[in-house]
Amino acid sequence: MKNRLKVLRAERDWSQADLADRLGVSRQTINAIETEKYDPSLPLALKMGKLFEQCVEKIFLLTEVHNPVRSSAHEKAR
Repeated sequence: MKNRLKVLRAERDWSQADLADRLGVSRQTINAIETEKYDPSLPLALKMGKLFEQCVEKIFLLTEVHNPVRSSAHEKAR
């Protein structure tokens, strides 16, 4: 999942460690989220939204949506 975390952090002149402290997670967690190796839990994403005063959808951008209902219907139509 794409995200704007690094940009939002840089706008505030925060290090990864600064952001991690504010969110109660490790600096490695922030790094993994910023490099898109890890998607945050919903509670963590909501904390980020509150901290940056933005809705989660403005921080995280869903790049691919898998809809199992649509996929199943498509397979049955074949």
